[in-house]
Amino acid sequence: MKQRFETLSIHGGHTPDPVTHARAVPLHRSTSFTFKDTRHAADVFALREPGFLYTRLGNPTQEVLESRMTLLEGGAGSLALASGTSAVFYAVINLAKNGDEIVAANNLYGGTYTMFDSILPDFGIRTRLVKPGDLDAFATAITPATRAIFIEAIGNPTLEVADIAAFADLAHAHNLPLIVDATFTTPYLLRPIDYGADIVVHSLTKWLGGHGTAIGGIVIDAGRFDWKDKGFALYDEPDASYHGMRWGHDLPEGLPYISRMRTVPLRNLGACIAPDNAWMFLQGIETLALRMDRHCSNALRVAEFLSGHPKVGWVRYPGLESDPGHQLAKRYLPKGCGGMVVFGLASSVEGGGKEGGRRFVEQLGLFSHLANVGDARSLVLHPASTTHSQMSNRQQEEAGLKPELIRLSIGLEHPDDILEDLEQALGAV
Repeated sequence: MKQRFETLSIHGGHTPDPVTHARAVPLHRSTSFTFKDTRHAADVFALREPGFLYTRLGNPTQEVLESRMTLLEGGAGSLALASGTSAVFYAVINLAKNGDEIVAANNLYGGTYTMFDSILPDFGIRTRLVKPGDLDAFATAITPATRAIFIEAIGNPTLEVADIAAFADLAHAHNLPLIVDATFTTPYLLRPIDYGADIVVHSLTKWLGGHGTAIGGIVIDAGRFDWKDKGFALYDEPDASYHGMRWGHDLPEGLPYISRMRTVPLRNLGACIAPDNAWMFLQGIETLALRMDRHCSNALRVAEFLSGHPKVGWVRYPGLESDPGHQLAKRYLPKGCGGMVVFGLASSVEGGGKEGGRRFVEQLGLFSHLANVGDARSLVLHPASTTHSQMSNRQQEEAGLKPELIRLSIGLEHPDDILEDLEQALGAV
């Protein structure tokens, strides 16, 4: 019997322990696992037999998390990692090498932007950054060296909604995989694989964990992309680091991408998730549906409140009918438009939007001023001077990041308490 999202988020990937009959997912804090004999050890290392050998590569607690996220996203396999940033990095280096390129939207989280713009070039991987709404520009940016298209489902922090199906069609027309960072939506609001995405990335740290207590990331593979293409040398040519394995040819369909990521980047670079963190994310996922409903309803009330306030110059939230992304949101986000709201103060505010924004942030009482999103608590930040400060003024402008933009991650508090805190802070600027 096919189970629904809310049921899978609690039961997916796990059954009670057959020996102890314990119902909850156990936390396995073992660094390593014994082998039956020398043959068994050799077979596990050679991928001839599944099994656990060392927690850097996998762990029974981690396996439940990966299985659950695979089910929730409708994918073929997943790999949990140490952070959302490591998930993005591994997703790229698992398909691109020196001399290769990716094409990415330029409205990315600041850390991702810097990775693509400044770090990956040191590895010989170039990123062509393009405005997210310009599909023609994306098509023009594709070259014979391109190995993937990368977008965010909802841009961080500018909140543009991506037309995932259109990007998927473009990618597949050029025999490229589409990678979607869906952190801002979670699989409860949006499953990019349903619209043609090949690879989905999440920061587990955010809404999936939901309580600001653990760091982690995950990559989910749809299992549909054909990695046998000669353009993907990492999958077509023999891998000298792994007994001449041709990853795109020597493994069953649906397995090459995640299997290679676990066996090559993870095994040798080591950005593994801690079992304790995997366990905490499983606790968060159990209540994801309930929390996201509240995040969405609270965020919509905040957006509506800000839209009618005389000291607010503009508001972005896809759930508002006036938002440029509202029509796309109606298609891709029918359950709700997430927990993020961004806005700028009116130019009439003393000192202008940027200086007024500083006073506004410091006046808030209920909101926590910190660099995170997706917490049960309401959070606030000024991205231009923090999370995106490594970008130049020109890069920020090209990405649509206005200097006065204030980012609100709306929590689970009573909505009236949230609005009262916003009202008093606006009254003080």
